[in-house]
Parts: sequence; C-alpha cells; structure tokens
Amino acid sequence: MLRLVVLLITVIDLVAHGNNSVPNDESEEPNLVLIQDDAFGVDNKNQLHVGMATKLPEWDSSGYVMYCPCMGRFGNQAEHFLGALAFAIALNRTLVVPPFRQYRNVPYDELFNWEELQRCHRVIRMEDFIEHLAPSHWPIGKRRGYCWLPSNSNDKCKMKEGNPFGPFWNSFNVDFDDYVVYHISTYVDGYGTGNFKQQWSEFPPSTHPVFAFKGAPATFPVQKNNRDLHRCMKWSNTMATEIQTHIKQLFNGEPYVGIHLRNGIDWERACEHSDGRHSFMASPQCLEPGQLLSREMCFPPTQRVLEITKAVVMAVEAKHIYIATDNDPLQDEIQDFLQPIGVKVHYLNPALPQIDLGILAEADYFIGNCVSSFSSFVKRMRDTSGEDRPSTYWGFELE
Repeated sequence: MLRLVVLLITVIDLVAHGNNSVPNDESEEPNLVLIQDDAFGVDNKNQLHVGMATKLPEWDSSGYVMYCPCMGRFGNQAEHFLGALAFAIALNRTLVVPPFRQYRNVPYDELFNWEELQRCHRVIRMEDFIEHLAPSHWPIGKRRGYCWLPSNSNDKCKMKEGNPFGPFWNSFNVDFDDYVVYHISTYVDGYGTGNFKQQWSEFPPSTHPVFAFKGAPATFPVQKNNRDLHRCMKWSNTMATEIQTHIKQLFNGEPYVGIHLRNGIDWERACEHSDGRHSFMASPQCLEPGQLLSREMCFPPTQRVLEITKAVVMAVEAKHIYIATDNDPLQDEIQDFLQPIGVKVHYLNPALPQIDLGILAEADYFIGNCVSSFSSFVKRMRDTSGEDRPSTYWGFELE
C-alpha cells in the first residue's frame, strides 16, 4: 500500500511539473488535478490504472447562470436549456449546465457532445462547479437564490419547496442562505437586446456572481429565435454510435419515414382543450401568426394517421416506417394498411427515449405532433443538421 501511495504521488508530480525533479513555480499549467478512473488501483495483473490529468476550472469574473431543470420531461427540459443558454449568452455569463432530470440525474455529456456545446458559449458542468468552484467562490453561508415575483407580492422565494425542486438542490447539497427577488423578465429572444442587458445591469457580477434561479430563465416553449441554438446539441459519441447501430440494423441503408404518435389517455384529455387556440404547449413550432390549432393537429384520428403516413411513404419511396410513441404504436394497423406496398414497420420502444429522438432525426421524412415538445426536439435537430430533411405534422396538408 505504501508503494502504491508513493507511486501515485510521483505520477501527480510528473503530470504537474514534467520530468524536472524541482517543481517550477512559473509553470503555465499550475491548476492540474489527477482524475482517477473507475478502475484505479491494482488489478489481478498487478497493473496500476491512473486516470488522465486535466485542468481545474478557473473562476469566471463575468459571472454564472445556474438553474433547476424542474419542468416536465426531457423535451420540456431541452427547450428550457436552450432558453437558459440564450440568457447566459445575452448577459455574457458562464452557463452552469445541470443534469437532465429523468429517473436519475443524467449529466449533460452522457447524452450530448460537450465539446460541441463549448464551441457555442462558455459552460461548466454543474457537478464540476459544485466540486471545484463553489467551495471558494460560492461558499456555504453566501448562497443566494433568485426568484421572480410580482412587484406587489408579499410572498417569499421558495427555492426548494416541493418536488422536484427540493430533491434537485439536495442532490448537490445546496441550501440557500439568502434570496433575491427580481421583477424583470429573463426571457430573451435572439440573445438579448440593449434594453434587456440594461435591465439586468442592476445585478452586476461583481456583487451577484452566481444567478441561481429556481427554474430556468427561459420560456416554454423555446423562443423562435433561440431554436437555432439546437445546433450546439449534438449527440455524444456513445449515443451517436448506438443510434447509428440501430439505424443500420433496422433499415440497412434503405429510406425510412419516422413518425411520432402521442395518444395516451392524458394526452387525449389535454387535446380536448386545444381546438381554436393560438398557442398550446409546443404548438408555436408549427403555427404561423394568426393560425389556430385544431384538435386533429393535437390528437389525429387513427384513419388520418394511416392516410398521411401512406402518402408520405409513397412520396419518398420509403421501405420502412419507424414509430415512436408514449402509448399505442398502431403497429398492426399501419402494417395492415400499408401491406399492399410492402413496407416494413418498426417499433423499438427503447429504454432511453433519446434513442427514439436520434432515429427520428435521421429519417428521410418525419411526421410529428405539433403540440409535443418531443416532436419539436426532433424538428430542431433536423433543421440544424445542415442537411435537407423534410418534416410535417399531423393535421397539416402535405406539400
């Protein structure tokens, strides 16, 4: 054990100072830490496994934006993430990227490519911020929560009241010592305007270094001019490999149509309130100004699903249909209806819904639900892919 400790100290010293036996106080890389991997130790072959060295994050004097991703499922959280990214860009603050709230906290870089996100703006994983920066720069006793309240309200900030707010902050061992109430908008469309920045200059980073918001400083659905930020959300290598493996095995290079169906009982009940509305959930993704939502756009009848799917399949000469759904895939109905044209129907139902998203995003044609944030994620990914990938929605006439 003693030799193991000595060897580890030697490795750290060599990583931090090179091969020189005397540490160099003028080193250009003074803030290095050894990140050990899961296999660190001595294995059955008496081999020592050591992780790679990486720079510790440095404090950004321009300030930080942090929030709880505490609204809805993954699709809603993704829309809020884009809005929060736009907010951080507008105020030139580093975005503290939270994990996605699913059955567990899922770190951003398990699903998406971290380097692609870094190309868009300054970001830091929430896990890294709490571990490396918070102890010195956002210490216990000086942690303020920020919440919006109406100007005539006597309520107090309730940063951790209820689920998922309390469990989320508790997962990072964060308690708030003080609160800041603000009355100005956090919603930025297109990275901000002069007036937006002037309003927020009331809270400069010199005295308000960390904006820790109760929820995302963003709208749902995402603002139109912020949709393009989806270009920053590329799949991680692991996710991309798994998605491409499914695509190859299912379709073998042949064209396919991807469809997204929302037809659970909760969705059906929600759609009862959709007809004739200007905006309902994620519907701004597909409605033009003045256009009204119809119930068919929200909850299309099975016969219309069959007819539209067949028309698209024939138009693009697809050989396959891929179905993603929260409830009934209508797999038998679609297979029977399209049997005369010999199309194969696939329903994978993966444990990770992101697999569905990735496969739909690569389809030769996509048919989505206008009201669903799951569909809007697919549409944004297709629109920012740099490729010509046509899409439509249930209840719309085919062009």
